[in-house]
Amino acid sequence: MSTVNALVAHQDDAGEITLRHEVVDESFLPEGDVTVKVEYSGINYKDALAVTPKGGVARSYPLIPGIDLAGTVTASSSPDFAVGDRVVAHGYDIGTGRHGGYADTARLPADYVVKLDTLTTAEAAAIGTAGFTAAMSVNAIRAHGIRPQDGPVLVTGATGGVGSISVDLLAGLGYEVVASTGKSEAHDYLMGLGAYRVIGRLPEEGEKIRPLGKSTWAAVLDSVGGDTLAYALSTLNYGGVAAISGLARSADLPTTVMPFILRGVTLAGIDSVLLPIGPRREIWGQLEGELKPGHLAEITHDVTVLDAPHTLRTIIGGGVTGRTRVVVHDGF
Repeated sequence: MSTVNALVAHQDDAGEITLRHEVVDESFLPEGDVTVKVEYSGINYKDALAVTPKGGVARSYPLIPGIDLAGTVTASSSPDFAVGDRVVAHGYDIGTGRHGGYADTARLPADYVVKLDTLTTAEAAAIGTAGFTAAMSVNAIRAHGIRPQDGPVLVTGATGGVGSISVDLLAGLGYEVVASTGKSEAHDYLMGLGAYRVIGRLPEEGEKIRPLGKSTWAAVLDSVGGDTLAYALSTLNYGGVAAISGLARSADLPTTVMPFILRGVTLAGIDSVLLPIGPRREIWGQLEGELKPGHLAEITHDVTVLDAPHTLRTIIGGGVTGRTRVVVHDGF
């Protein structure tokens, strides 16, 4: 029987979680239509939660984490995929309820998988869940009718994976991007991605959030939540939209109905996890075309799969900038 190299998370009776390299039988993998030789995965906040006690995302253990994976099809019972196809997969229960990308082999349902056309597997993994979420967010503000000439667009948590690629995509489409971050040392990095201006965290320390603040932003792309999102909502222009995709700061939203009923603003929720495969494949088509990030090399750095546990501990504390791609092939 074939074997699989993997990082496997185990939870003990006390609730502690360990993540270690194991060689398991291929029967350890779940049933699926498509078998993939995994070449790359990624480091996401959700991956860190999957190996954190009481992280709230893993359904059971043992578990191979890794919510992103990109690689080459080695076997397929689906007419949609052939051996040798380059593919990417993310979302659904990958890396949380089904074994994910931190292994040299993955087995998935066909309707979890996206066939790549022009992107390499390395590029697809660099984009990953974060870049896909950024693309969904950009599409949300465009669907709302926000145009570059309508005013500045605020990106919060701008040095994270979603934030970095959001800055890149928006700037590439001609928007005036204001990037908000608590990392003062990231000014040049964000300007290099196309930000028009870089500011600190919002609200500023000691600043009171008013029910309605000064109209400032045509749109907001927020992955932070909490008082940052509350501040952003209160300072949106009339008819503006906030595309929200995360809660890095807080899941709370201490706001009022005032921005919604007096300025007609819209709160657009972005969920990349359960998006059906049809629109998922369409967005990946955009990421291979008009929404292909222009600065992936600057945004991305690599770690080997055996170094992933250390990086997962770092991302919980906000110590990671941009996208971290996990090199799985030849990594064990």
